[in-house]
Amino acid sequence: MYSSERLKGLDVFVTVADLGSFTAAGERLNLTGSAIGKSVARLEERLGVRLFQRTTRRLTLTEAGASFYRTCTAVLAELEQAELGLTTQDGEPHGRVRIDLPASYGRLHVLPVLLEALHRYPLLRPDLSFSDRFVDPVHEGIDILVRIGGSDAWPASLGHRYLGTQRQVFCAAPAYLARQGHPQRAADLSEHQCIGFRQADGLVSPWHLRGEQPGDLERWVFSPRLAVGDGEGEVLAALAGHGIAQLPTWLIAEHLASGALVDVLPDLAVDGLPINLVWPRSRETLPRVRVLLDHLATRLLSTVAPRLAR
Repeated sequence: MYSSERLKGLDVFVTVADLGSFTAAGERLNLTGSAIGKSVARLEERLGVRLFQRTTRRLTLTEAGASFYRTCTAVLAELEQAELGLTTQDGEPHGRVRIDLPASYGRLHVLPVLLEALHRYPLLRPDLSFSDRFVDPVHEGIDILVRIGGSDAWPASLGHRYLGTQRQVFCAAPAYLARQGHPQRAADLSEHQCIGFRQADGLVSPWHLRGEQPGDLERWVFSPRLAVGDGEGEVLAALAGHGIAQLPTWLIAEHLASGALVDVLPDLAVDGLPINLVWPRSRETLPRVRVLLDHLATRLLSTVAPRLAR
């Protein structure tokens, strides 16, 4: 069998495995679901093994299918890089890399690290987006994600690197505290003007306070004087003296250091959501993705982790 024959259907197989559906794979590849199904059936017949377990809701890889998937993604990534390598003589990583970042954290901490990387790898073409919504990198064609929060059990199709856990503290401007007084305990918060985060569904995120026992968290639902649907907007409101806010240290570290904001009720500070670097495993062997993953992991751990709980 010619090697070209062995390549037939591999891209279809990988796409079906990534998306878990003939229909979704067909939409991605501009083919009908029937054509996708026939391609997978021919591949299974040629290999003599079943690659997928089929249910009414979803396709899942068999043990043999999972092993073949790992090989196929590596082969296809090498082929893609070989084609790209024909356009340069030195093999320097180059090409488009799609990256999605959390809005505030991405702008303040990740974007400077990425811009630094472009000086080292001038042929890379990052395509950046900023969002706080749930993003499925496989379905949306994203090469690299940074996410605050996320799954406790990441799917096998995604690689991830834990960067730290954001530390949530209560803070206010000195002018506000001089005017309204300094809270001494959790119960005092009900007597103060509070700045809250308004979620996309219109609800205000509750605050979390350290409980009496180690590891305990208390959930405090409140009616804010001012609700803002953006973290940086909350910071501006707190700096302007409009009340007490609960904010992550990565967002306000400079203001705490300068004294523009004051850490109030430090004994009630809590660890919040984890921050992770995430990527589809099918893309991790591409040099243009690999160098950015390595750069981000190293630089974010060294420059941002000290501001996070680890």
